[in-house]
Amino acid sequence: MIKNRRVTKYIPRKLEGKIQRFMDSPEILAILGARQVGKTTLMQHVYEGLPGNKVFLDFEDQEMRLLFDEDAEAFAQLYVKNNDFVFIDEFQYSTKGGEILKFLFDRYKTKFVISGSSSMDITLRAISALVGRVFIMELYPLSFDEFLNHRDPEMFSILKDKSERMKTLHVSLHERLLTYLEEFTIWGGYPRVVLSKSEEEKQEVLKNIFTTYLLKDIRGFFRLSTESSIQKLVRMLALQVGNLIQYNDLSAGAQLSYPALKKHLAILEETYIIKLLKPFYTNKRVEITKNPKVYFIDPGMRNYVCRDFRQWKLRNDLGALVENYVCNELCKMGLEINFWRTKSKAEVDFIIAGPLAPIPVEVKASTSTRAGKSLISFLKKYKQDNGYVLYEGQSATRTYSGFAINFVPLYAVNFLGLGN
Repeated sequence: MIKNRRVTKYIPRKLEGKIQRFMDSPEILAILGARQVGKTTLMQHVYEGLPGNKVFLDFEDQEMRLLFDEDAEAFAQLYVKNNDFVFIDEFQYSTKGGEILKFLFDRYKTKFVISGSSSMDITLRAISALVGRVFIMELYPLSFDEFLNHRDPEMFSILKDKSERMKTLHVSLHERLLTYLEEFTIWGGYPRVVLSKSEEEKQEVLKNIFTTYLLKDIRGFFRLSTESSIQKLVRMLALQVGNLIQYNDLSAGAQLSYPALKKHLAILEETYIIKLLKPFYTNKRVEITKNPKVYFIDPGMRNYVCRDFRQWKLRNDLGALVENYVCNELCKMGLEINFWRTKSKAEVDFIIAGPLAPIPVEVKASTSTRAGKSLISFLKKYKQDNGYVLYEGQSATRTYSGFAINFVPLYAVNFLGLGN
């Protein structure tokens, strides 16, 4: 069945521009991301603006999916042969997706755009058969600048203009942006949550997203018999955001063997629930090399798991909350990031792979313009001229031990020019 495209409010996404740029290329476009991040709405928005013959299909429809899997020739006659564009939503439900799509791609000049809610399934079932024929694009929950552009376009324009010139904002505007950031770090960037009118509705939407994830991804695709274990594991991880993974503790708490724990962590990461950040190192004798740090892809989901939607001033996990936010924003910018920690406990929150040298980024839930010793230590060790501190204060530059430290408001991370 052709997708019944219900009217959904569209929040502009930065990924749309990238998709548009590649619509004239022959390659298949695969849009991957968690459930409810807006893949279908984004695809529909792009689809509606295309000229020519086109069709939008949904592989949650069993009849449509079985036709694709069992009779590719008939599927092609009905939906591919006479269309310039074929959009397929929920492509991961196909059991033979990669092989058949390769066949259709090689035979017809049609442009295919597909979506999937699990990078693991898309990769295993499709991408391996489509090497050289597919561009993979990941869609995350809204970034803060996408959220701000939707909620307050004027403030978005002001922030973009000011941040590009690294000038301070009037204190009232600064406080206003921090208020938006507080809301964002509490409720997250799932579009349906952002569009909700009340906190009660937001909580209900987050509950539904998490429940659907457990039912469809965990029970459906991965057929885990340990749903209670993965719920325990998710809660333990939510309470350890920004900390090193301790496998023995997680294994005992979730009642999982070490191999089962590693499998569950991989599933949580591949289904866009968590991000495991690996350490940056060049000297195994003095730097941490193995255990990753854990972050949640969406802060609202993390806070739902913790059952904690309190304001910043009432939280004792504010440092972890804003650190998680920065990790997400850097990832959404397409940056390659790690963290740095020595065996003597010196630590820098994020290390961005730079063209000439690694760029250190520290995160602070305060307005202090005092650089940490670990940041200076990293700059000395890796001979980098400057680093960043993202914090609650306004833009400023300070010099410590001959190194320039750029203090940047947390809400301006997307405007530093570090992304792709």
